[in-house]
Amino acid sequence: MRISFCQGLLTFAIAVNLVILYYVSRAQQQMMEKQRDSGKGVPKRSSGLASGPGSFGGGGGGSKNPGITVLVREFEEFENYVAEVARSFLQQRPQIPILVVADSLPYPPMALPSEAKLVVLNIGPDQPPYVSRPEFYIHTDYVLIVPDGVILDYGRQLDRLQKELEVEGGGAVRLVAAPVLSRSAVQCLHLQVNLREWTATYTPAASGSSGSICTALQGDAVVLIRTEDLFNLSSPHARPLMTSLFMQTSLRGWKVKLLEGAVFGSNRRPLFGSAHNQWKADTRVKESTGRLMKRFGIKQVIQADGKQQWFGCSKETTRCFGTIHDDTPEYLYVDRWTPPCCLRALRETTKYVINILEKSGVRYWLEGGTLLGAARHQDLIPWDYDVDLGIYLEDIPNCDYLKNLDSGSLVDANGYVWERAVEGDFYRVQYSEANHLHVDLWPFYPRNGMMTKDTWMDHKQDVEFPEHFLQPLVPMQFAGITAYAPNNYRSFLELKFGEGVIENPQYPNPSKKKLERKLLVWA
Repeated sequence: MRISFCQGLLTFAIAVNLVILYYVSRAQQQMMEKQRDSGKGVPKRSSGLASGPGSFGGGGGGSKNPGITVLVREFEEFENYVAEVARSFLQQRPQIPILVVADSLPYPPMALPSEAKLVVLNIGPDQPPYVSRPEFYIHTDYVLIVPDGVILDYGRQLDRLQKELEVEGGGAVRLVAAPVLSRSAVQCLHLQVNLREWTATYTPAASGSSGSICTALQGDAVVLIRTEDLFNLSSPHARPLMTSLFMQTSLRGWKVKLLEGAVFGSNRRPLFGSAHNQWKADTRVKESTGRLMKRFGIKQVIQADGKQQWFGCSKETTRCFGTIHDDTPEYLYVDRWTPPCCLRALRETTKYVINILEKSGVRYWLEGGTLLGAARHQDLIPWDYDVDLGIYLEDIPNCDYLKNLDSGSLVDANGYVWERAVEGDFYRVQYSEANHLHVDLWPFYPRNGMMTKDTWMDHKQDVEFPEHFLQPLVPMQFAGITAYAPNNYRSFLELKFGEGVIENPQYPNPSKKKLERKLLVWA
């Protein structure tokens, strides 16, 4: 095949362009490498505020070295000893990197040594993103999390911690800790976080000898963790730091080894110089704990001594979930069940209402899903969000709280709100004016041997039924009390929900969200 002059000229031009493109690309790559290398020498700011990824421990994104970076995160800006902590570590290990992480720029300013760097998490809109990301400034394989006021007595303490973690080799033990001398005693605990049930439970672990292994610590300790592991956590800097850290690591199945022999010193006993500052610190811990539990979705914390802490769902707080759509609460979509504080509030409201109905001579019975929960395990269904009681319409005048509710609402002496529902001819008792967890009271009346009512909801189980189920009503255990239920409750429930409903649990609207069988392990 003959090539014309024009074809040859075109081929030559293409070849020349390819050569030029190759050399331009290579020149750009070399320029970028020079800029990255020059970044390693960025001058350090005297204020200690990190000026860029290359300003501390090597270039941003560079390779790690097997050393340790000291991380100080848990301190109060109004009184702290972070500068003394940094100086004590630098005195023993002059080259050790030290990173101080704060939510906002501390005021009054801290006089940090020039070797220590400060990273502020909450930055202004004019700042580059790396400024607020501590991982850009850590270029060692390990991070030592150090509480405020701790001092390093001798460098061998660090060597021992690092050696212990290296020996574990990335197995179940992912953290190694040492207690702080003359501060609150450190206790090894087992921590189980159940996100489905919004609960964190601490139990005592065997301890007393160096090398105790558990999933959480209580008390002051320094903790060594691999840098990679720390920044693989969803919230590596959330406060209170130790609470946050162990909740996240326990969910991943990681363990901590407590070396009781490798004790770190503390030159601040107590940490705060006045009762007022101690009160401020305690208040901030309480506030940050509340924010952390809200962020992690924890409503109940059971301490190792059995004491319980509740977060949300009180009479003073709003209901902890929004309007229900398609009979499916929003928490079911993230594989959670009803928060335990909501279940507790529903139990309290139910017991209160039943007591008043019984004293007033109003015949009632457990209805719908509430009866289904009682039949399965004598309690609320773990994913239920309200309680249903049937009542005889003709008995309503017997109850002072119900007979005058043609309009408006009534707040009784105990803070419960009695009202006529806006959705139809039934009644509702709310936990409080702020918290709208509630018990619904459905008035039924007999007609031709069937129990019927005037308001029907678009629910499969909302149907008429023979009155003989209520003659007589029978006692049934429910939520810690004896309530009344239809006789032959199995037939009653199967009439409403279908055959085998007791043995085959399902979410209220399976077309929107189906219950996975693996979740059916009742507490």
